[in-house]
Amino acid sequence: MNIPELKKIKSEKRYHNTTLEDHYSWVDQPDILDVLKNPNKLHPDVKKYIEENNLLTEEYFKDVKDLQKNLFNEIKGKIKLDDTGLKYKDKRYYYWFKTEAKGNYGKRMRQLIDGSKPEEVFFDGDLEKKKSGSEYFGVGTVSTSYCDNFIAYSLDLKGSEYYTIYLRDLRTGKNERDIIENTSGSVTWALDNKSFFYSKLDQYHRPRQIFKHVIGTLADQDQLIFEEKDETFTCSIGITSDEKYFIIGTSDHITTEEYFFPTDAKEINPTLFQKRKNDVRYSVDSWQGYFYVHTNEEARDYKVLRCKTDQIDKLEVFIPAKKDTVIGGFEFLDDYILRSEKSDAIPKLYVRNIKTNIEEEIKISDEAIGVPGVSLMQKDTNTTMIRVGWESMATPGRVYEYDIISKEKKLVKETEIPSGHNPEKYVVERIKAESHDGQMIPISLVRLKTAKQDGSSKILLYAYGAYKHSISPSFSASRFCLIDRGITFAIAHVRGGGDLGDNHHQKGKKKFKKNTFLDYIACANHLIEQRYTYKGGICFYGGSAGGLTGGAVANMAPDLFFGMLLLVPFVDTMTTMLNEKLPLTPGEWEMWGNPIKSKEYFDYILSYAPYNNLEKKDYPPMLVTTSLFDNRVLYSEPVKYIAKLRDLKTDNNNQLLKCKMEAAGHGGMSGRDNAITELAEEYSFILKSAKILK
Repeated sequence: MNIPELKKIKSEKRYHNTTLEDHYSWVDQPDILDVLKNPNKLHPDVKKYIEENNLLTEEYFKDVKDLQKNLFNEIKGKIKLDDTGLKYKDKRYYYWFKTEAKGNYGKRMRQLIDGSKPEEVFFDGDLEKKKSGSEYFGVGTVSTSYCDNFIAYSLDLKGSEYYTIYLRDLRTGKNERDIIENTSGSVTWALDNKSFFYSKLDQYHRPRQIFKHVIGTLADQDQLIFEEKDETFTCSIGITSDEKYFIIGTSDHITTEEYFFPTDAKEINPTLFQKRKNDVRYSVDSWQGYFYVHTNEEARDYKVLRCKTDQIDKLEVFIPAKKDTVIGGFEFLDDYILRSEKSDAIPKLYVRNIKTNIEEEIKISDEAIGVPGVSLMQKDTNTTMIRVGWESMATPGRVYEYDIISKEKKLVKETEIPSGHNPEKYVVERIKAESHDGQMIPISLVRLKTAKQDGSSKILLYAYGAYKHSISPSFSASRFCLIDRGITFAIAHVRGGGDLGDNHHQKGKKKFKKNTFLDYIACANHLIEQRYTYKGGICFYGGSAGGLTGGAVANMAPDLFFGMLLLVPFVDTMTTMLNEKLPLTPGEWEMWGNPIKSKEYFDYILSYAPYNNLEKKDYPPMLVTTSLFDNRVLYSEPVKYIAKLRDLKTDNNNQLLKCKMEAAGHGGMSGRDNAITELAEEYSFILKSAKILK
């Protein structure tokens, strides 16, 4: 099949005395946000180009269809299809989640605690999907009222993250007339069981208003209780752990401001907790007459302050900052506080006696590298029993009931791998690579014990590197489809993420963004030097902002790779950052810099933006994915990227574009089987590129 061609229309725009030339800028059509709601508004030439590329990609995969089928079955065989989650004991009901072999979306279950009635399904995902008549079925939330009589649930039926809220009376099983469109998808119930709060999206898909909705009324009658005026900030609402206060939070990526009002207030008059200060993030919770404040003010990796709820100006240190340690969030019991922290990209759990302030680590496993987790078992916090989980890159998740006092633990759930899994077959390692400036970058990896460290193995090296997002060394059953075929899986904990705290993040954003890419290259070279692999033996894997990392390193060091997967990649960084009308752009300037106002940031972004830095040279095989309804990274970015890449590249490799024309969003298609199908295709690309076709 011939390689599709996209027409060229030369465009020149000047910014800061620099001319940006772009032959594909017309793809960024002025009404591009309307396409997210109505695909008929897609430019016909772009539609034709996408369709032709989808056919080309399908042609590429023809000879590995059997492999894809095998991978699909392998992945599905690693999932316990009929599974029941652990029950949470609420006030009157047990609540839990259940999956079935024949379904894709699961069931939300409940049963009266006294057992007077049989268990019931109060939200059937597969049934609701069928009723919707939509191919895509995204559930934002399913939230039960405090009286247990109503659920408010939100649905996105395109993938564009425009959620519609519906209300159902569980006593009758029928929906009320209450329908609220264009929301962020979240719902916070009031304690009166007559109303709830939600955030509304503006014309640019930004949640900047909080409304109160009263059951039985129309959406246009809803009360506006808060509005954020700064276009770079977005807002949300939640409730404190003791259910005494509602908290309205408004933030960009680096700054927050929060307001509170009592849950029993007859009139809503939110009180400002602390005025926003640039580059200060904080969050407020309440428990037993105190506000607890998790903040990075004068503590870049966070500390915890507290004050009496009627004395918000008298804050005292509750948990001080720790060197090279990220202080995490809380769960509260009557007598104990459960909290997390992380150092050297390894998370830990602690329990603190509220009365004595004595604190100790909760250790569940002897494994050095893994991911612990904690959750409450019940609504009643007068208990010493909690649930603690553990998993590693080789060990499936396990959940224990744990007694804080006796430290006794009981295994209550283990992730079952029906097709079998033996953690002893694998080795999990943590090594460090020295980057260009001397910074040590952690690498987490898992491989077969039988794999020889002789420079002959191939590696799938994942990276993200943005938004202070940490990539935990967690378990994924599907990865072993690759690992068992001899491919090592590794995570490069590059700067820009939050794996090593705030400094690790700060040194990978704005004018330091190139550190992210140089860290990745350093990790790749270290793996080569240590003979885990060889030059050309690496496959890049990353999505969204991670796709930006992939696009950048493809320009900087293409000879490292035998293949690259760029999933919904942020590759046309400059164009997006120059368009303040796009959903995320104003809020993103704190991550990347504002190239509209600043020549410094314009020049810097221009120096690394993948699309702008494509050049005449060899590039590795690529699979680039996107979705027509993705509002985070618009389809135009991968479309333009592939077109320009093909114009310039000097190789004969396959650089493929796959765009989902319907039923998909930023996270891909909805439903378990669809997700497995996508993953099988991605893995088949990796294996075909690696010439491993068994």
